[in-house]
Amino acid sequence: MMRTKLSSTNTPRAFRVLGFSISTSTVPSTPPASPPHNHILPRHNPIILGGIGTLQAKDVVFSFKQWFKSPQNVLLMDRIFRILADLPPDDADASLARLRLPLSERFVLDVLAHGKDVLSCLKFFDWAGRQPGFHHTRATFHATFKILARAKLMSLILDFLQNYTELRYVHRVRFYDTLVMGYAVAGKPEIALQLFAKMRFQGLDLDSFAYHVLLNALLEESCFDAFRVVVEQIRMRGLDNEITHSIIVKKFCKQGQLDEAKAYVEQLMENGRVGVSGGHMVGLIVDALCKRKRFEEAGRWLEEFRVSGMVSLEQAYGVWIRDLVRAGRLDGALEFLHSKRESERYVPMVSGYNILICRLVRENRLEEVFDLLMEMKEDQILPDKVTMNAVLCFFCKAGMVDVALELYKSRAEFGLSPNSMAYKYLITTLCGDGSTDEAYQVLKHSLEQGHFPGKKTFSIIADALCREGKLDKMKELILVALDCNFMPSSSTYGKFISALCWARKADDGYLIQEGLNKISKVASKNTYFNMIRGFNLLNRADIAARLLIELQEKGHTPSRSLFRTVICRLFDMDNPEKRFLKLLEVQLSHQEPTCQVYNFFIEGAGHAKKPVIAREVFEMMRRSGIVPNLSSEILMLQSYLKNERIFDALNFFRDLQERRKVGRKLCNTMVIGLCKANRADIALEMLKEVKENGATPSLECYEELVKVLCTNRRYDVVIDLIDDLERDGRHVSSFIGNTLLFHALKSQELFETWLRTKDACNEISSPSLMLGQLIGEFSGCIGVNQDFNYLEEVIKQCFPLDLYTYNMLLRKLTMFDMDLALELFSRIRQKGYEPNRWTYDTLVHGLCKNGRTSEANRWVEEMSGKGFEPTYTTKLLIY
Repeated sequence: MMRTKLSSTNTPRAFRVLGFSISTSTVPSTPPASPPHNHILPRHNPIILGGIGTLQAKDVVFSFKQWFKSPQNVLLMDRIFRILADLPPDDADASLARLRLPLSERFVLDVLAHGKDVLSCLKFFDWAGRQPGFHHTRATFHATFKILARAKLMSLILDFLQNYTELRYVHRVRFYDTLVMGYAVAGKPEIALQLFAKMRFQGLDLDSFAYHVLLNALLEESCFDAFRVVVEQIRMRGLDNEITHSIIVKKFCKQGQLDEAKAYVEQLMENGRVGVSGGHMVGLIVDALCKRKRFEEAGRWLEEFRVSGMVSLEQAYGVWIRDLVRAGRLDGALEFLHSKRESERYVPMVSGYNILICRLVRENRLEEVFDLLMEMKEDQILPDKVTMNAVLCFFCKAGMVDVALELYKSRAEFGLSPNSMAYKYLITTLCGDGSTDEAYQVLKHSLEQGHFPGKKTFSIIADALCREGKLDKMKELILVALDCNFMPSSSTYGKFISALCWARKADDGYLIQEGLNKISKVASKNTYFNMIRGFNLLNRADIAARLLIELQEKGHTPSRSLFRTVICRLFDMDNPEKRFLKLLEVQLSHQEPTCQVYNFFIEGAGHAKKPVIAREVFEMMRRSGIVPNLSSEILMLQSYLKNERIFDALNFFRDLQERRKVGRKLCNTMVIGLCKANRADIALEMLKEVKENGATPSLECYEELVKVLCTNRRYDVVIDLIDDLERDGRHVSSFIGNTLLFHALKSQELFETWLRTKDACNEISSPSLMLGQLIGEFSGCIGVNQDFNYLEEVIKQCFPLDLYTYNMLLRKLTMFDMDLALELFSRIRQKGYEPNRWTYDTLVHGLCKNGRTSEANRWVEEMSGKGFEPTYTTKLLIY
């Protein structure tokens, strides 16, 4: 169901068109007075309109279908062209014969005017000429010549004319007239004039229709001398008429003689020789002025002709509106239309509405598009295919793609042939709406109809297919693009390759990449990264290593983490050391040896739990004459510590101390690494040594020490470390504070140790007393103040709060007051924190423990929607 908001502007007119009335403040409870098929669309769409009234999408679709319904002969013509396009010649002839078409000059002209495909038009022309009882006329020949000329198939016209005498229907049409018209339309006026002269020599003459075809062709080819002669011939024979006058005005305009054109039309008006074509002649002058950027003059002349009242200006108005729109003066065109509609009841032809609607859609002025659609409906103007396509684009832009898609699927009912723009909007909007399969089906149909999407549209649907992992369709799309001689961009190929790699089809991605290399298309850095990760997932580190080198050959720089991952995977294969050293050798041959290159391999070997090989690389660097930098030493030290080679780490560290003065960063690395290896005593000695040497350990050293000491329940040492921090004028960090609160929640031992230590030292006014009180409250040794605002303020005085702190505060509250806990959860969000898995799990766990299972299940649903799932212990309580 689509919610609609109705504007109060011009409401009565809009809803009169819809067939019912509605208050601007309430939705009527009674059904519409008119049948549903009179509805068109409420003044609304999800973007520009709002919430007064609701309509089902199917109702909107139905109303537009009724408006779009074409006359039966239009549907018949669509069927004719489908037969001609889809069937082989013999089958097409038989199918057309079964339709029992009412062949006449008018019907054939209508069919040829309806067709868009040149070949199908020629097939129909040929078929009609072979039917008993029907003979082509000069008008049908001329229409066919114009179709070929518009398609710039002049050579085909000439071939046709050369073989003209062999055609079966040759003697049924005036021979020379047809030849003169054919060569004239084909852009060969000199041959047409020769044939005309030959006719006159034989005592023959052209009729009025052929004379004017020749005259217009001479004008198009700028044969002005011959033009004047033919005009005189027409006048001598009394064949001059409104068509002659229009062509003469057109000639003045082409030569830039606009004053003469205006004077000529005024003279015709004075003589009463202007009929229905008067507006056309004025339109020619207006168009010529607009093309010369003389808009003010064009408007003034148009007004002068209007004031004269001697000519109908509807055609000229249409030209004026069209030229204003093309010149980017859309507001002026709309203002002119509305003023003439009110003062003269002027109603544009469907083509006039189309040019306005298409431009308004392009500029996202959707309310004005809707107003024009309402006017067309009110004035009973039947939409043509351009209108229908614009309506599809309108619904897509208005966020009503469900309506657009349903109209598209029903296109056969009213003869809609989507154009490139409609296909583009449908495909891109469906992709944005998450309906990638529907978008793909629309794309396939557009290709069948000869519409290949532009680069942007192709990229959008390719992105959607890759993002959703629909790789078979993506492969098909690439093949179709290549068949259409369209080369997808490197970016599109990169996304396809990346999607294949994430789908564990890295081999297919690699084959595509090799093909791109052959045509000198360079993949992006991100594409290489994804291919390498893809082969790592498949435990094919040998190919990943090869790609790592290729990546650099293409001018990209690999990251430390990428090097590290490839090296770690190499050690999961057979002959790992050999493969590792081979990669190092190739890397050094491709790049000048530097500390950074060696550091990548030291770090990789360390992460792969190969500290001995890391040390070999370190020594290799020294032997090559490169002095290891601080990063090299830190990485080597971390390699030992992460693999719990404590003795080797200490030896390496002492060796560095003997060579030079060791800086703060190396000392910090040593302390942190020892803590992570659970060697707290050695880490404490190292911390003491650092301080004795006058250096200041990093806060991270204290954090890791507090963490490992709390884990081992050595709370007395922890309290000493905190006192040490305070003596140095440093504050407790969030990490340290959170660690203490976490252990306080687990047991009372920390608080008891805290009391003993402080009593022994007689520290009554120590700054850490507030922290001790906080630990006591969290451990349950001190009565808890149930006002979490109070607890929040106490924590702020001890250390900065973060989400981890709030999670523990939440856990504490769930132990004695779930309502307060729920209130705190809301408070967490209000403060701008995004609850994580532990936040949700703590809340759900507390609700279950308090017997509020139904509430817990609702929170589990929200939790799942965020991509989290409860922990094992919480699941046991739920299920």
